[in-house]
Amino acid sequence: MTIPIIIDCDPGHDDAIAILLALAHPEQLQIKGITTVGGNQTLEKITNNALKILSFVDTDIPVAKGAKGPLLGTLVTGEEAHGESGMDGPVLPPSRFRPIETGAVEFIREILLASDEPVTLVPIGPLTNIATLIRAYPELKSRIAGISLMGGGIAYGNVTRTAEFNIYVDPEAAQIVFESGIPITMSGLDVTDKAAIFDDEIEALKTRGPVSVLVGELLDFYSIFGKKMGYHGNALHDPCAIAWLLQPQLFQSKMLDVTVETQGIYTRGMTVGDLRTKTDRQPNVNVLMDVDRDAFIRLLFDALAILDARYVQQASQGES
Repeated sequence: MTIPIIIDCDPGHDDAIAILLALAHPEQLQIKGITTVGGNQTLEKITNNALKILSFVDTDIPVAKGAKGPLLGTLVTGEEAHGESGMDGPVLPPSRFRPIETGAVEFIREILLASDEPVTLVPIGPLTNIATLIRAYPELKSRIAGISLMGGGIAYGNVTRTAEFNIYVDPEAAQIVFESGIPITMSGLDVTDKAAIFDDEIEALKTRGPVSVLVGELLDFYSIFGKKMGYHGNALHDPCAIAWLLQPQLFQSKMLDVTVETQGIYTRGMTVGDLRTKTDRQPNVNVLMDVDRDAFIRLLFDALAILDARYVQQASQGES
């Protein structure tokens, strides 16, 4: 059974890898569109990055530009981790594709209305576009099968001691999404930090085909920041939200009541999970807590092998 999805993203090294992972499995995931949101870098830069990735693998999927910044305040970017372009490292040629004229929220609305079945949203950046959609068109919630998001962390944060980047950038938007009543699966730091790729595996990628080499070069740059922060291995955050749709059996999870802190001096952007055994609120989020790392890495390598073969085939067809 093929799941129709919309990827909402801010590429971003791990966003790019998540897109590639989804593209390798058209028999399981039908990407109806990609929307972009200011996050890891400014909207223009990350939209350009999404288009470059699609152009590299010669896949024309509609890309719609979304919010430039959060619902409140100004945009905080992830330049320290992702560089000046938002996807520093490999030098990719300019994209042959351009974003569509329709904005992200209206584009998502059109897809939801036109689809014969509910669509799964996969937001792997700040939740501004998704919150805006829910607030503008609450009647469309029934057309959303679920949300598989990357963001948050029950145990700790990475921008502050309590807040993960995607939620920290727009906690008001995250609060709207988490309180929407839509089924949510959360790939937070509790699981994504365990979905790490190590240096020898990154080197192995660079001995394979063109798409694998690209991912290896992306990870060369992306791992610099992780090592500065003391991590052993490079966490593949955003691909977890796609991997859960492809192979949910790789993950262990808990249903928790999760709220988003928007006011705290030290806790703004924190995803507060209720870990008590008895509570007066119903759990609203399927929180991924652990992953079979080796199987996760095999899933990634297998996906890149598919894309490598497709790349070579497309190149040979272009020469003939």
